[in-house]
Amino acid sequence: MPAAARALTACLLCLLAAGCGEPESAPDLTELTAAELAAGLREGSLAASSVTRAHLARIDALNQRGPRLRAVLTVNPAASADAAELDRRFAEAGPVGPLHGLPVLIKGNIDVAGMSSSAGSLALTDGIGPVTEDAFLVARLRAAGAVILGTANLSEWANFRDGKSSSGWSSQGGQTRNPHVLDRNPCGSSSGSAVAVAARMAPLAVGTETNGSIVCPAAANGIVGIKPTLGLVSRRGVIPISHTQDTAGPMARTVTGAALLLETLAGYDPDDPGARRIESRTYRPDPGTTRLEGRRIGVLRTYAGAGARPQLDAVYQNAIAQLEALGARLVDPIEFERAPEFRAAAYRILLREFKAGLNRYLADRSLPEDRDSLADLIAYNDANAGVMMPIFGQSIFLEAEALSGLDDPQYGDDITLVQDGLRADLHTLFENHRLDALLTPGNSPAWKTDWVNGDHFSYGGTAYLAAITGFPGIALPAGTVQSLPVSVGLIGLPDSEAELIQMAYALERSLPAAPVPGFIPSLESPER
Repeated sequence: MPAAARALTACLLCLLAAGCGEPESAPDLTELTAAELAAGLREGSLAASSVTRAHLARIDALNQRGPRLRAVLTVNPAASADAAELDRRFAEAGPVGPLHGLPVLIKGNIDVAGMSSSAGSLALTDGIGPVTEDAFLVARLRAAGAVILGTANLSEWANFRDGKSSSGWSSQGGQTRNPHVLDRNPCGSSSGSAVAVAARMAPLAVGTETNGSIVCPAAANGIVGIKPTLGLVSRRGVIPISHTQDTAGPMARTVTGAALLLETLAGYDPDDPGARRIESRTYRPDPGTTRLEGRRIGVLRTYAGAGARPQLDAVYQNAIAQLEALGARLVDPIEFERAPEFRAAAYRILLREFKAGLNRYLADRSLPEDRDSLADLIAYNDANAGVMMPIFGQSIFLEAEALSGLDDPQYGDDITLVQDGLRADLHTLFENHRLDALLTPGNSPAWKTDWVNGDHFSYGGTAYLAAITGFPGIALPAGTVQSLPVSVGLIGLPDSEAELIQMAYALERSLPAAPVPGFIPSLESPER
């Protein structure tokens, strides 16, 4: 059991023995990492009810009050009862599973029985009841003993409604705020999941990614995010964008916590056409393996903003230096460029797959007739524009609806150019250089939330490599610029999560600790 958990547990037991209950001066359970909480819950020195209660109180203090982070859409009304039931079962037979008693927040585009699954849109909550069946991954979490804490806010429709959107905004939940500097953007689309973990509102959260929506918010909020190999985690019960790119993945404050969650999320689902059959495996890193001798890591030098942002480049250079100090063999530089037509073709793939996948998902939900297709949602948004589109429109919806379907020959040509081509090129890159992983820059410091001009991405731009190929990737806190987190990324070959996580764990120990959110109103505030 980690030292922090032992000390906390000893203090709690002392207080309880003295008959003091759990006073306000008791140690804050929300400061423990997921791994520390798991150890205490497994050994019985912590109770699921106490851990859940602490995180619910933290949500109450920070979500709609205090800094008003708006990271949580809805709190699970059954969370406390579920935790109490886990405590009862523990008393009879020990831990229910590997996540026994751990609170987990679920992104709001994933079906949770008894709660709304809305992708943040009021169009799927207005007069519509909760979903009745858990997504496959949520059922796995419950079976592993997790407490479903609630649903997390997100960029509405996973940032696939309009080209000038504000990441972290949804008509259901409002604007999620970066907990480090409140007028800065949390990035999206898994904004609420990342902010909640960073702000200690949940030790673990599930995000989803189509093109950077796990790794970008993880980077912007100073936490760890893992984008798994495509098909490792079931997509059944997740509101879709792209069946060739969508995946869910874990978010936590540490590599070990994210790996712990991934072990439960990963599992073959026969009803997911893209599912991968893999043997059950352990992803948690070996704490005794902290050197990287023999590992060959390529250093990507072709990325947006290279050389133009000295403070960011210094963070990246430090990560490179730490890898070398850990014994890794660096292949530096790695250059990687795409053809000019690549971006337009990649976008067309998403548009076509979104229309087809969303129409299928909506039909399966048995929704009202005025909201059971993309065309209906467009009409609903227009009819309720003051509420649905107060700061940006639905240009992406309109483009997707106007395109032909997946039987269009252009779709096949685009798949060949973009996904097949990029996948083959990355495989060749890894093979030619005998790479174990590719190091990439993570993100620019979070930009100011801008409801006029939309998002401002200005550095990195490498998330597409793993997203489009279906390769796994990890975002890892690497430093700060003006109180704002900056990350680096590691990308590996398909099904290399265990090796990638071990490398990330070793690097994590050598990099600056992720900053604790300060809830600073603004970097330009005269009080600073």
